[in-house]
Parts: sequence; C-alpha cells; structure tokens
Amino acid sequence: MLPTSSIKLTLLFLTTSLLQTGTPTAIPRQAACGTLPSPIPTPSISYLPDPFTNLAGQRITTTDQWTCRKNELSLLFQNLELGILPPKPSSVTSSFSGNTLSITCSDSGKSISFSVSITYPSTGTAPYPAIIAYGGGSIPAPAGVAIINYNNDQIAQQNDQSSRGKGLFYNLYGSTHSAGAMVAWAWGVDRILDALEQTPNAKMNPASVGVTGCSRNGKGALIAGAFCPRIALTIPQESGSGGDASWRISDSIGSSTQTASEIVGENVWFSTSFNTWTNRIPTLPFDHHELAALVSPRPLLAIENTDYVWLGPLSSYGAMTAAKYIYQAVGASANFGFSQVGGHSHCVFPSSQQGDLDAFVNRFLKNGTGNTEIFRSTGNLAFNENQWIPWKGNVPVLSAGSGQPVTSSTSTTAVSAPTTTTSGVATTTSISVPVPTANCQPRWAQCGGIGYTGATCCALLRMSIILNACEN
Repeated sequence: MLPTSSIKLTLLFLTTSLLQTGTPTAIPRQAACGTLPSPIPTPSISYLPDPFTNLAGQRITTTDQWTCRKNELSLLFQNLELGILPPKPSSVTSSFSGNTLSITCSDSGKSISFSVSITYPSTGTAPYPAIIAYGGGSIPAPAGVAIINYNNDQIAQQNDQSSRGKGLFYNLYGSTHSAGAMVAWAWGVDRILDALEQTPNAKMNPASVGVTGCSRNGKGALIAGAFCPRIALTIPQESGSGGDASWRISDSIGSSTQTASEIVGENVWFSTSFNTWTNRIPTLPFDHHELAALVSPRPLLAIENTDYVWLGPLSSYGAMTAAKYIYQAVGASANFGFSQVGGHSHCVFPSSQQGDLDAFVNRFLKNGTGNTEIFRSTGNLAFNENQWIPWKGNVPVLSAGSGQPVTSSTSTTAVSAPTTTTSGVATTTSISVPVPTANCQPRWAQCGGIGYTGATCCALLRMSIILNACEN
C-alpha cells in the first residue's frame, strides 16, 4: 500500500524505457509520489469515488498531496482503462508552408510524419489563439481564433475492432502498444503543441491553445485535456459514455445508455486492459469525474445534449456535478462549465449554447472577460447528489504545504473530516427511458456520421422513443 505519511510535491515522471513498450511489465513510477500498490485495492464502490481520498485511504488536504493524488489518478487511468501515454519522442521537427503545419517524429530508429491544416481567423492579430479540432470540430469557429484541423484517425484508426494497433502512432511504437486510440490521439495533440512552440512562422500562440471534438472525438478531446497539461481550454462536445459521463451511473440506467461493457466491443478507444473491468465497474478505483480532476485547475467546458439517451445525459450531468466540487476544492470554480441543451441533432451546435462557448473562449483563450461559472441543463434531470456524491459535504479547501489557502476567485468553506458510506446507490430520475429494439441492442454508436458507417439507434430523450434514423 502507499505510505500514509506526508507526500511531497512532485511532477509525474514516467520512465522512458517503460512507456515505449506496448505492454508494460511493471506499473510506471512516480518520482517521489510513490507507486501504485500491487495489487491495487478494489473495494466495491457503488457511488462516485471520492477524489480526495487516495488508494491508501489518506485524506487529501494540501496542494502537495493533491498533486500526488492527480498523479495516482493518471496512473490508474493509464494502466486500467486508457493505455500508457509515451513521452515526447527523441526528435520532433516541423515545417510550415501555406496553411499547413508538417510534423515529423522520430524515436528508436523509426519515423512518422503527419500534417495539420490551419484555418486562420479574419479578425484579431497574430500570434493567434487556436483550437485543435478533432476531425475538424463541430463548434462554430470563434472570432479571432484559429482552428487547427486535426485528422486524429490518421494517428490511430477507429473504424471498429479491426482498427486495433493501426495508425501512425502504432507505426512508431508498435502495433501491440497498450495505448488505446484516445491516448494515441492525445499523444498527437502533444506533438502539435511541440510543433507550434518551435514554428513561430505559423503565427500561433502556443500558450493559448484549446482542444475540442464531438461524440467519439469529444471523448478524445477530454482525454487530451486531461493528459496534455499545455492545453489551455478543453471543450468536449457530446462526449457521453467514455467521455464526461460516469461508468457507474451509466450502468445504473440500463440498456438505453451505452455502458462500459458495450463500448469496449464497439471500437478501440480504450486499452485492452479495460476489458477486465467492464463487468465489475463498482470495483474500478476511479470514474470519469476524475478525468475532470486531471484537467483541473485548467479551464473545462463540457457541452452536452439532453436528447440522446445513449449518450447518457443523466450520467454526464451526475459526473460533471461531481467535477464541479473538484474545481471548487482547487479554488477554480470559474474555470469549470457544464452546458447541456436539447432540441437539436447530435453534434449540431445550437445557438442557445453560443454564449457559453464565447464566455470560455473569450476569457481563457483571448484573455478577455466573461461569466464562466456555468452549470445548466434543459433536461429536467433528477439527480440524487446525496446518493451518488456522499462526499460532497466534505470537499476540502486545499491548502499549500505551509497551510496557506489556495488563491481563489470564489469563496469556499472549510469542512470537517469525511464520513464513509458503503451502502448501495439507487439512481433517481424522472426520465422515461426507452428500450432499444432488437436490431439496435448490440450497438449504441455515434449518430450523426462522426466516422461511423453502420446502423445505429438515435434515442430521442424528449419524446422517449427510438429512432432508427442513422443508417447509412
């Protein structure tokens, strides 16, 4: 088990030799934050796990401890769900011509090359803030912000199970590398940032770069925000299960929302190591509200849609409610937003969310102002916080190692020591959840053509019906 003594502030350093292997033989080490215990404790937790209690059972009360807790969560996600994120290759070179940024990465005698196109804004001045858009993105291009069009499918394919180990990432690191497609895409985002930093004639401000994507690419954008600390603003759009939704809550809803056990059979977004956990989610020592913890305190705006049951609108709402408490603890409440609006098709950005998007972009990419303390849903969702977030009344005010409070733009209140509950959790919802028809049950995939060409189901939450309207 991890030591319960005071943990020192240290960045996470994963050994290069270990991370370059596809199937690590040992759990990666943290420099002075210890290692993951072996075996990893896996008590059954039916509610959303407390992000402020580490695997050793130690309560997190200081920023030093929180740094190590985030490192612990990073290791857990990489080892149990997503796969290992390799460090920067030994060589990253880039060139810029026209509107195309070309990138070459070399490591251990192998090289790959890829490029991204840049759509420059008609307003603003260089160097421009930018948004890396998975698959070109689905949000309107903000004024004064460049769009970096990222063909993430080139880095790691995502057609179906046959895509495992295919793409430029695997050409460099081997087809048996543990990384699922989303980690490979995040690695590509890091390389784009490397290229922007060393290519000033691209006229980008590498310190003001966001990332976005919708549906499956929204899941990927959230992973990039969690694991690429240079990302200044993370905007996952309609990422649903496997993105900003909770595995535990999705399981409780039933077959109308995509679950972990279904999603691993659909595609290669996750590491194969996750397969052993999908039928015992309560023993998974984390959940996706803790992806937001890895993004924090950096800005995060989760954009969701209430109209598609398979996305898990209740699950996303619940997980992001828990994430709100994490941002509160680190003194960054104004850096977190959740906007869930229905009445539109999947990945079709509605005008009603434009103000939310503009506020985050203006404040965090353009150094402007705006109200970014946004948490709203048009879904009339009945989420029981007391059952799913029993630790909400014990959210710490994280202090520095010296005991000084974290500087915060919002006030918080100190709380007492936590209480622990192991009782089962029953979800409470006012939603009428439709049951998929037989031909739809095997797969709840992305509707709206986000790279998926098979038959799928669109469950329209407001009308509580099944629409088989996305067949190609």
